[in-house]
Amino acid sequence: MFQCFQPDLYVEGVLDLTLECLQKYEIKSLLLDVDCTLKSYRSQNISPEILSWIERMKNKEIGLCLVSNGSSLRIRVLAEQVQLPFIAPALKPLPFGCCTAIQSMNFDKKSTAMVGDQVFSDLLAGKLAGLFTILVTPMQPEEEPWFARIKRPLERIVLRRKKKEKNSV
Repeated sequence: MFQCFQPDLYVEGVLDLTLECLQKYEIKSLLLDVDCTLKSYRSQNISPEILSWIERMKNKEIGLCLVSNGSSLRIRVLAEQVQLPFIAPALKPLPFGCCTAIQSMNFDKKSTAMVGDQVFSDLLAGKLAGLFTILVTPMQPEEEPWFARIKRPLERIVLRRKKKEKNSV
């Protein structure tokens, strides 16, 4: 039952997603959540380190697309900043935004991963779309609105439960 809430890979942040890491899992394309994944919730800009990481991924021909529940107007500004296509609002946890991104970008579903910080939206959307899922630690979660913060304790319970199950096997 908890399988759909378990990431295929858990990393501290997107900067840990090196080319070698992606190659290990045969990932050639990334669908990227924005808030608390690429930038803190209240920030208007993406940090120079993340911008550099995006450029490295582009130079290594890793396909990238932003997939966010944020408003189209707000995400468009960020997408222009990083020169990436975007889907917004993606309506996560429904898989439609992920599926739209895959189709519009001509990504191979088998080698595409959904990357995000929220179990009950990003991860679940990726799982429902049949994608490899990568969970990152949220950037400055204390800045998130209440409706996002309220889910964090439930996420920890679900992730801890699975960790215990793995350890007992």
